[in-house]
Amino acid sequence: MIRNRAGAPRRAWSRGRRLSGRFGAGIVGGAVVLAAGTGLMLHVRRRMLREVRQAREVAGVAQSVLLRPLPARIDGLATAVAQLSADRGATVGGDLYEVIATEHGVRVVMGDVRGHGLAAIGTVAAVLGSFREAVHDEAELAGVLARLDRALARHLRDRARTEDTEDFVTVLLLEISPDGELHALNCGHPWPYLLGVDRAVPLARADPLPPLGLFPLPAELPVTACGQLLPGEALFLHTDGVEDARDSQGRFFPLTVALREAVRGRPIAPQSVLRAVFTQLLRHTAGRPKDDIAILVLRNDRPLVFRGAALHESAAPPRGATSHQRPAVDVPPVAPTP
Repeated sequence: MIRNRAGAPRRAWSRGRRLSGRFGAGIVGGAVVLAAGTGLMLHVRRRMLREVRQAREVAGVAQSVLLRPLPARIDGLATAVAQLSADRGATVGGDLYEVIATEHGVRVVMGDVRGHGLAAIGTVAAVLGSFREAVHDEAELAGVLARLDRALARHLRDRARTEDTEDFVTVLLLEISPDGELHALNCGHPWPYLLGVDRAVPLARADPLPPLGLFPLPAELPVTACGQLLPGEALFLHTDGVEDARDSQGRFFPLTVALREAVRGRPIAPQSVLRAVFTQLLRHTAGRPKDDIAILVLRNDRPLVFRGAALHESAAPPRGATSHQRPAVDVPPVAPTP
């Protein structure tokens, strides 16, 4: 009995060592598993971030091909353009624009695809691809719009085979003839502004057609005559993300006020107008607009066109359009400004 009592501490100590060893091994094993799991999670996270970054870079390259940088001048028109996606960190959006000189005049498209981000790129590509071909082939602006409508319909049918979606696009088509005559077709898009010194007014007030993709186009397309763009004047085209931008209290961005401030007391400089409006817009939204934004400014740097001994004056626009005829004056050509 005495031997048994004397050996009890040794057995307890031995048992304690075995248990301690098992417990320590468990801690070490758990630490190894935790470290391995953490390393795996970090690896997966880095890989996902790399893939997202690569996807954004690819999308950015794709959109840079779609929305090609505009030349500083196109057939006597000075240009300035900027685009901002509503997706933070993204460079892609659902807005589209293009300016092309053709034998029919300079033709412009400004559009806004429903939604934004990566999903909108295919629709942008379908509309812009059709526009770039149609403007050279179609003598009438109505023919260009019909081509865009057919191209969009084909694209939406193809998408419907793989996904359940309902897309539409607001589109503004504008034609600027060599003498500055303006004609437009508008499908649900905001009307541009006509800019002059101390002057910023809507180019027209006619009711637009529905956006493309919602309803079939009517048989007769009502082209709106918008007067004449005189030398030194400019057009401010934009998507609805500009006028619909709100501040923290829900107030809309005062675009008309911003434009009048940008042209007050000075000649129109497209880059200056664009920069001034963008700065105020980002300040209004605290740098976080909720929708994609695109702005295009076109200034007429051409000389006045004379026919015979008198200055050519365009016909009065139809009801619903805004006439911008000014008195016939002998105005020298406007020198390009940066």
